[in-house]
Amino acid sequence: KTIHTDQAPAAVGPYSQAIDNGVLYCSGQIAINPAEGKIVATTIEEQAEQCCRNVEAVLKEAGTDMKHVVKTTCFLAEIADFSVNEVYAKHFISKPARSCVAVKDLPAGALCEVEVTAVL
Repeated sequence: KTIHTDQAPAAVGPYSQAIDNGVLYCSGQIAINPAEGKIVATTIEEQAEQCCRNVEAVLKEAGTDMKHVVKTTCFLAEIADFSVNEVYAKHFISKPARSCVAVKDLPAGALCEVEVTAVL
């Protein structure tokens, strides 16, 4: 089952926001504000907050929530922004397994991206 919500940014390519096949596989969410259709946050903390809100919206549409996330992958444009843990910890209180990597670039000039896998 394909998951889509207008409360998170629409896919900008040939992919879905998430796929439910008993386990929910979510595409990465960058800090696009769905109401504006673009990134408006400027700091890593603000962008991480928007990423988490976007993830929460996709999870809600699928009928689950952050407590059911079992794995996350965080992509950072700069590994020095690893301090984003404070924002991350506020949203992922169940402490799912996580990978966090620095990458050369992210779509739309984003500073971070978060993807999750959740149980339903």
